Order: sequence, then structure tokens, then C-alpha cells
Amino acid sequence: MNVLGGVAFQRLEGALQAASMRQRVLADNVANVDTPHFKRSDVAFEEMLSQAIGNDGSPMLAGRVTDPRHIPINGSYPVPSAQVVTDESTSININRNNVDIDKEMSLVAENQLRYNLFIQQVNHEVKMMRTGIDGRA
Repeated sequence: MNVLGGVAFQRLEGALQAASMRQRVLADNVANVDTPHFKRSDVAFEEMLSQAIGNDGSPMLAGRVTDPRHIPINGSYPVPSAQVVTDESTSININRNNVDIDKEMSLVAENQLRYNLFIQQVNHEVKMMRTGIDGRA
């Protein structure tokens, strides 16, 4: 039995990897704030995950119950991998750079909060598994 390999842990792992990748991309944006013709990048993960899950929050694929004795199957779907997306369409500086340092720093702070939340969730899940195995709090 693969206790830590369930869909919830796969989503958390994907979210942690996306947050780590986003941190590297945002650091690159900040480092190149004064570089002429540099175009900022971001990481697309949440949008891809929403598309994989479906707009209403339910999986796009679900098992069909044809007999009352069947166990309902909530469709499983692959967790998408994060992708770096570059914004080539805008320029906010004379040197055709589109990095706004204030926006980038706020995105860094937001990403740090997300990362901390994901780590807390992983720690909580592991603690609950440990409690279930040990039988004590």
C-alpha cells in the first residue's frame, strides 16, 4: 500500500515543485530588472491544475455505477507539471524591459506564503499518518 503516493500528495508535490520553480523564475526577473529587452516570466500551474480538475471542481472522468453493489469511482487525473511562461507582449520601460520590481517583490512574498502553506499541509498529513499508525497523538 502506497500511503504517501495518493492523489492529495501528488497534488501537494506538484504545488511544491511549482512554488520552487516560481521562486527561481521570480528571482531571475528581479535580477534582470535593469537588463534591456528582458521579458519577465512566470510559472503556470494553478491554471493547468484547474483545467485538469474541471471548472466545477469535479474530475472530468468519473466511474459509472451500474449496480448498487459497485463502489463509486472518483476519477483520478494526472497532476500537470508547472511550465514557465514568458510575457513577450508588454514593455513598461524605455529599454523594452517589462519587469516591475514592486510587482515582482509582492509576487515573491505571495509565493513564500503559498510555499509555507503547502509545507504545513504536508507536515499535517504526515502527522496524521503517524498518529494513525502509532495510535496516539
